[in-house]
Amino acid sequence: MKTIEAHKHLIFFSEQNTDFFTDLLQQKSYSLIFILVDSNTENHCLPHFLAKYNVPENTEVISIEAGEEHKHINTCLGVWEALSELGADRNSLLINLGGGVVTDLGGFVAASFKRGIDFINVPTSLLSMVDASVGGKTGVDLGALKNQVGVIINPQAVVIDTDFLATLPSNEYRSGYAEMLKHGLIQDEHYWKILADYTSITTDDIATHIHHSVGIKNKVVQEDPRENGLRKILNFGHTLGHAIESYCLTEENKTTLLHGEAIAIGMIMEAYLSVELLGLSKEDCDEIKSVFNAIYPKVSFTAKDIEAILQLLIYDKKNSHGKIKFCLLKTIGTPQWDVEVPDALFNNAFRYYAED
Repeated sequence: MKTIEAHKHLIFFSEQNTDFFTDLLQQKSYSLIFILVDSNTENHCLPHFLAKYNVPENTEVISIEAGEEHKHINTCLGVWEALSELGADRNSLLINLGGGVVTDLGGFVAASFKRGIDFINVPTSLLSMVDASVGGKTGVDLGALKNQVGVIINPQAVVIDTDFLATLPSNEYRSGYAEMLKHGLIQDEHYWKILADYTSITTDDIATHIHHSVGIKNKVVQEDPRENGLRKILNFGHTLGHAIESYCLTEENKTTLLHGEAIAIGMIMEAYLSVELLGLSKEDCDEIKSVFNAIYPKVSFTAKDIEAILQLLIYDKKNSHGKIKFCLLKTIGTPQWDVEVPDALFNNAFRYYAED
């Protein structure tokens, strides 16, 4: 599968990975190499990585706890201290082997340790393959607020090895699939139609679709690396989705949602807002709702839940001058960013989601 050229780095796919990896290590002559894993990828992915890739014997492994609740500055502090104690210098390399938490946090750690060391992202979840490891965004959460602290900085490379998908539980796989569906909704209606039939997608198909999704996101990021305009379309579903994800992460009586599960809810609601504000057809909106509801579990929200979730919108990173900014759809494949939404519509959006 063809290598994708991103901003100042390359994204390699399965059949090219081992040769690239060997060549890079030879060219760069790193003083020390570190692999950052979490407790899940240490057990399920690290053995495959070490067996397949030509990693020097003196490579050190640093492990963090798995889960979004550990994506915070205290975890970074532990990794920085480990790097320092193990003798890392400015010519060291950090390999982030894991899902979005590991690649986001590991990228931030690398960008800030000794004012910056090289890093490579090796995403092991579907979500991190198509989203978290592409585009240079790194960072950690501030309490329950998503990705409030971080920088945009590119890795030396991204290495996408679809063999890791065999380690994923079904809910984690579906979480990543939500971002792929989003790529269709914001840029490619034909791709959306293909992915909408979830049960027809085989393991043989998924590598091709991952490559297509990465290509869509990379094209957008290449045109707008700092998210001043076009890149904002990647936030479709994320304004309400992130608020829902944050709320469910901290509220004891709510089931914690994976990122894709929350974003799926956000996309249904923001499709409704698109009908009200941009003229998306009701037929397309209902199709979007039907597709997501067939793949993702339905979540119920009380009036108290909704009030708390809407309060979290004020912390969204896309806000400007006190205004909450949304990316919505004019049609499937045609987004519009920086749309302001009247407060009166939010409860209607939750009501639309709740309806059968």
